[in-house]
Amino acid sequence: MAWPPPDGPAYPTRSEIVLRSRDHWLTLQFDPQSATSAWWRLQGASTDTERGWYAEFGELVPAEILGSLTDALVSTPPAQQPDPFNVLKAAGWTIDIEEAAVSPDGMCYVRQRHDGGRHHTWHWHVETCEPGYGTPMGPRIWHAWIDGHAPAHLMNAFITALAHDAPLRRALFDRTAHHSAVQKPSPLTPERVVEAHTARLDAVRAQARAARRQQQPNPTTATPVKAGTPRPTARR
Repeated sequence: MAWPPPDGPAYPTRSEIVLRSRDHWLTLQFDPQSATSAWWRLQGASTDTERGWYAEFGELVPAEILGSLTDALVSTPPAQQPDPFNVLKAAGWTIDIEEAAVSPDGMCYVRQRHDGGRHHTWHWHVETCEPGYGTPMGPRIWHAWIDGHAPAHLMNAFITALAHDAPLRRALFDRTAHHSAVQKPSPLTPERVVEAHTARLDAVRAQARAARRQQQPNPTTATPVKAGTPRPTARR
């Protein structure tokens, strides 16, 4: 499951972190000194049968939401993929006719936008803003941009986590918590929070191992060697 950093032991001395999957098809980049508002970037390389794709996320994107997407990278995709707008509608979001969804508190919206052109490409745009105080939306808190060619199960994992109403666990005065968030004491001790996080990681590792086993060829179905075909000489 581990994605090794490309630059070896000296890599942690840099502020930018880049992780690549062992097959080099996926790249995850964290750049807190980015010239843009995107601190997190995820990219999938193109293959012989599929187009490449790209996604980016702002600085204050909740770790729980981003983590749901990265967990889906190493898990077996579900057989059925629901429409993201149906997931949001079931969670109480308002869906309009312009392919947009607005959260119950009016602070977050999800839009499916077409880029135009002859290829008719499209993407998902997610933005969370402060209340507008008389305008539709106020200052932005965080954003996400996901290419329409990204695997459907990644987008659904992100949307499902976004629509979940479970409270986010943050330390008091944590800078990743927005000042407008309603804060309540958690009944969980710090030890219980760590245990829950460890259990989640263990579950993801188990899913990743199961996914790898499904991708490995079954030795019982290997093509038999025909009679008279020379076998390679065993070497020590």
